[in-house]
Amino acid sequence: MNTVERRHASSRPLAASGAQQAVADLLAKANVAINGGRAWDLQVADPSVLDCVISNGNLGLGEAYMDGLWDVEHLDQFFHRVLSAHLDQQVKPLGLAFHAMRARMLNLQNLKRAWTVGEAHYDLGNEFYAAMLDPRMTYTCGYWRDAGSLAEAQEAKLDLICRKLRLEPGMRVLDIGCGWGSFMGYAAEHYGVECVGVTISREQAEWAKARYAGLPLEFRLQDYRDIDERFDRIASVGMFEHVGRKNHRKYMEVAHRCLADDGLFLLHTIGKNQRGSTPDPWIDKYIFPNGDLPSIGQIGDAADGLFVVEDLHNFGADYDKTLMAWHANFEAAWPRFASQLGERFRRMWKYYLLSCAGAFRARDIQLWQWVLSKEGVADGYTRPE
Repeated sequence: MNTVERRHASSRPLAASGAQQAVADLLAKANVAINGGRAWDLQVADPSVLDCVISNGNLGLGEAYMDGLWDVEHLDQFFHRVLSAHLDQQVKPLGLAFHAMRARMLNLQNLKRAWTVGEAHYDLGNEFYAAMLDPRMTYTCGYWRDAGSLAEAQEAKLDLICRKLRLEPGMRVLDIGCGWGSFMGYAAEHYGVECVGVTISREQAEWAKARYAGLPLEFRLQDYRDIDERFDRIASVGMFEHVGRKNHRKYMEVAHRCLADDGLFLLHTIGKNQRGSTPDPWIDKYIFPNGDLPSIGQIGDAADGLFVVEDLHNFGADYDKTLMAWHANFEAAWPRFASQLGERFRRMWKYYLLSCAGAFRARDIQLWQWVLSKEGVADGYTRPE
């Protein structure tokens, strides 16, 4: 009998405070019950845990889950229901007012602070990520239209980017935020291009140099703001989420100065539906320090006067499948890392992957690929099938 089953088997009506009753009433709007019998119902041993939701929102909810104070059989289903009902917008904890003000007023992704996420997240260890990701170590959304596996979905996404950029042999390509080099390696192998990639993760750079030795690829440990060279094409896949609203314009100016006049720039990024929203406090504290999802309007503002938007493609629903595949790999590999990372980390990582899967399933967040040019493609741009 697992934790959820034990708690459900011994569950009984809980005496609730006013705050706890408010949480129960709120969850009922999403057809979620406390200590109910369905896969998405919350299993709570101590009702005081629900006070954390009122006082600290998702930060309190996530920390209580990490500490094992509540559980649910399928976290992804729980978050799908909660976010589809927009319950997150109905909980505005006063304790997080400073977090919201800080995100709006300060440049949390300045040159000094930009390296924090590399050290905290991407440098967890290449062995850990290799166990969770596809063979190319592609840590971004796959393209599942005709794919039957994670590896197929990731290669389909990489090929789609290459075709959208209209890559040709001999072109010089910049990858802003190159990760473990999956796009660069694929583009060099299949389209005959040369690539320069920048990353803020030492672990990623060293792994990529070894993995793709012999190909015309250069991996640099460098901030994007320091790039000042010309390239035929630019790709940025899953990095813009770390740029921050105070730096969106600077990022676009860097891309503009580095792109050839007749070049194309592909921006692949997670995005939010609302311009003025605040970064999730739990994700900010435990997963992606200083992350800040952009809205379509914010990206448009940043590109204003610099680029022509040739194409905008949303396949955010595919991130649900990608995250569920990562979670399955993570759970299968966990015995190898349990003694090193511990149970609290396991619950933290599970909460991260499955809450995000639920968010994409609810269409609360999106995945966009933008294709941009400096002056507009002559006779227009057609998205490849």
